[in-house]
Amino acid sequence: MVGANNTVLSNQFLKSGELSVVAIIVLVLVMFLVPLPSWILDVFLSLNICIGFSILLLTMHVRKSLEFSVFPSLLLVTTLFRLALNVSSTRLILLEGQAGAVIHAFGSVVAGNNYIVGFVMFVILTIIQFMVITKGSERVAEVAARFVLDAMPGKQMSIDADLNAGLINETEARSRRREVEREADFYGAMDGASKFVKGDAIAGILITVINLIGGFAIGYLQKGFTDPLEALKVYALLTIGDGLVSQVPALLISTATGILVTRSASEDNLGTDVTKQLLAYPKVFWIVAIAVAFFGIIPGMPKIPFFLLAGIVGFLAYSLKQVQITDELVAEQEQPVEEEVKRPENVATLLQVEPMELEIGYRLIPLVDPSQGGDLFERVTLIRRQTALELGMVLPPIRIRDNMQLEPNTYVIKIKGIDVAKGEILTNYYLAMDPGIVVQPLEGIPTVEPAFGLPAIWITENQRDEAEIAGYTVVDPPSILATHLTEVIKSRAYELLGRQEVQSLINNIKEDYNVVVSELIPNLMTIGEIQKVLANLLKEGIAIRNLVAILETLADYAPMTKDIDLLTEFVRQALARQITKMVQSDDGAVRVITLHPTLEQYLGKVQQEAKEMMGYSMDPRIIQAIYDKLGEIIQQTTSMGYQPVILTSPTIRLTFRRITERISTKLIILSYNEIIPEAEVHSIGVVEIEL
Repeated sequence: MVGANNTVLSNQFLKSGELSVVAIIVLVLVMFLVPLPSWILDVFLSLNICIGFSILLLTMHVRKSLEFSVFPSLLLVTTLFRLALNVSSTRLILLEGQAGAVIHAFGSVVAGNNYIVGFVMFVILTIIQFMVITKGSERVAEVAARFVLDAMPGKQMSIDADLNAGLINETEARSRRREVEREADFYGAMDGASKFVKGDAIAGILITVINLIGGFAIGYLQKGFTDPLEALKVYALLTIGDGLVSQVPALLISTATGILVTRSASEDNLGTDVTKQLLAYPKVFWIVAIAVAFFGIIPGMPKIPFFLLAGIVGFLAYSLKQVQITDELVAEQEQPVEEEVKRPENVATLLQVEPMELEIGYRLIPLVDPSQGGDLFERVTLIRRQTALELGMVLPPIRIRDNMQLEPNTYVIKIKGIDVAKGEILTNYYLAMDPGIVVQPLEGIPTVEPAFGLPAIWITENQRDEAEIAGYTVVDPPSILATHLTEVIKSRAYELLGRQEVQSLINNIKEDYNVVVSELIPNLMTIGEIQKVLANLLKEGIAIRNLVAILETLADYAPMTKDIDLLTEFVRQALARQITKMVQSDDGAVRVITLHPTLEQYLGKVQQEAKEMMGYSMDPRIIQAIYDKLGEIIQQTTSMGYQPVILTSPTIRLTFRRITERISTKLIILSYNEIIPEAEVHSIGVVEIEL
């Protein structure tokens, strides 16, 4: 019941507070127009001084500026209230020649009943407020606002990083983001609110001058003062009292503004921080005590004040030193056990998979280390450029790292964290391969060339010249690794081409070919569908560099079908000139292996019956017969020095491709529509089997 009653009272207080603020603002606006009795003006002037002291003390007790975030608005309201009081007091002074007890007291008691002394005091207070406190506060607020706004993106990124790392939860991240926004809003508002303080100081000076001139004129011309000095004395004292009673709370609030904008975030309030930080070094006060005592020794200087202060400061230094010694002894006796702060492990980085990696054994590190003459990084850069030119895709960065778990001379090529190739290199040897013209073999360490699987031998550097004379193809270790890496990239490029990479390729041409891109995407095809078509092309070694032609072909045929394989066939036919150039011999002829018409008819029938065109309904004996016959012809073609190219009808090309890819994924299988008409085609073999 007590808690419920407290809650009700708290809600009622908040509601009454909201109404009070509205009422005060309305009252301030009314004060500009409606004359106030002198006794009400006395109450409001006293309230103004009380508000000034309250705001000053509040700013000294907050730990950070955001705890008093309402200060900019409060500064505007108090400035407006003070100006309304100036207007009301000016009206009373000029109309009645008096403005209440408070103004009279400040004019006579504070100023010593001397308008010249009062005027000097007013000028000094105004200079202190305007030239020192207000100007400094304005500059600090301006710089703080700029620095806070500049640091805002970095703070937001830091919060996001902590959230992603699991150091904070979503609620705490939202709270910290809100605090950053509030801090930016606060210092931005303080930058503007400081202008109110400056304007208030200027307005106080102008109002005082106007009151002096107006009061003197009214007193001498309308009130019947025969002596001008008497009129000046009466109205000058009232004006000076009005100025002083306004400048005192203005000075308090200006000081509060300076304290708030210069206040950094802390665990304690200003008084505690000042005490801790000023009294933290007793040695400083010993030096101060000696310096002050030295001033007292100088002839002509008053000895009592200096010696008294030296004694007080020395006693303070001694007391602080004893307290410091006691705290150290207590700390040594307690020896608190520091608990290790266990933060959640950052596992996000463990989930990342590199698109492509090259791991090497420790003996292969010289191939990578530039200080040891290694140039593998430069070769990788050239490989990425070569890939862009030959395949038309931007290869993602290749991460190279050493792996102590590998054999010292071994390297492993990974794609998306999975091993796809492996090799062994002897760094102090050269790899010699027989291209078929070697007559006198050399002695060496037998091995297999890792990129193409050819037999080879490792030879020493002394044997290099002899091997080249004998007809061997000699390759140094970095070239072996670079060649293997290049071949892996060419054969696995379709695995490295994802949706994000396709989007980057499309963005690269969108500015110049916006029409074809906007027509195709997203109305006809998605990025994922285009990526599948491009991956099909790369899988068969067809470059996608002519991306504009590919997209235009897809835009032509996508309204007719959504079959990715069929769209790929249409694109291949559109790239006929490029494909023909790829398989032409040096003499311009295309030498191909064809299928017997009977076999093509059989495959066409199988394709119509197979729902997924995978050839699973074929007789295994027929498939094996195709493999045997095709292998025989390929071997003959290779021995003749020609590249095996199989030519089929367009309707069964894909089916035959899927049958033969079990033998080799590097076979080039084309359709008639993928050879340009002007190319000279020679058949060097026919695949014929008994059905």
